[in-house]
Amino acid sequence: MSPLGVIGGSGLYQMAGLEDTREERVETPFGDPSDVYLLGRLGECQVAFLARHGRAHRLLPTEINFRANIHGFKALGVERIVSISAVGSMKEDLRPLDVVLPDQFIDWTHKRPSTFFGSGVVAHVSLADPVCPVLKEALAEAAVLCGARLHRDGVYLCIEGPQFSTRAESRLYRSFGVDVIGMTNVQEAKLAREAEICYATVAMVTDYDSWRVGEAPVTVDEVVARLRDNARTAQTILAGATGLLPASRTCPCASALDHAILTDRAAIPREARERLRPLAGGRLG
Repeated sequence: MSPLGVIGGSGLYQMAGLEDTREERVETPFGDPSDVYLLGRLGECQVAFLARHGRAHRLLPTEINFRANIHGFKALGVERIVSISAVGSMKEDLRPLDVVLPDQFIDWTHKRPSTFFGSGVVAHVSLADPVCPVLKEALAEAAVLCGARLHRDGVYLCIEGPQFSTRAESRLYRSFGVDVIGMTNVQEAKLAREAEICYATVAMVTDYDSWRVGEAPVTVDEVVARLRDNARTAQTILAGATGLLPASRTCPCASALDHAILTDRAAIPREARERLRPLAGGRLG
């Protein structure tokens, strides 16, 4: 099986339980990833771990080079990525320390590159179902086995940040019917699909954002403390899921680019062809 990619969010800058570890720095046509990748073994599964904000948490959500991060995983041979993320709850029944496996995303950001394509190549991948069903089901089974308070689906609203929501914004977002709110995952989901990498989020609820009447507004200390509390749960879920994944992929994620590229192959610039070849391979002609 190819290595499992793991992205660690706020408060999760390393991954306990990895054995035979080594660091690898990856260069990409899109710049530098957030940090070096930590490669190792979790049980029988090879893992490539990346701290989304850098191990010293030096990158704002908007400053993260999402394209380089995903491209780096592709260069390492990763076919599946699990994102561990702190989120705010937008519903009463999603309590702090609950685990949510979102199956839909809403992009409320406005400053971030969200595609590998452009500059001479046009591609439109399907994102109707942005989460890999096979990967998500393995995570759900592992979460149940470890006793997590699990919610099997939900809608993740991704905002620009870095500020937390005003109370008025939080009430507006609740009117959308979303389940959780965060600042990072939607670009990862979009780019992973373009790279034909399976993607799923393990969302760890840390707070109630700022919509809840009588509730103190969310703070950084609260977010990080609760994510650290749940880090063991996240790592247990990951370890369990690795044993439930099939060795080969039959999901649609693996062929997302089959009919996505519209540009006449003869018109694709040489630079674009070289930049995209690690992602699109022979589909560029």
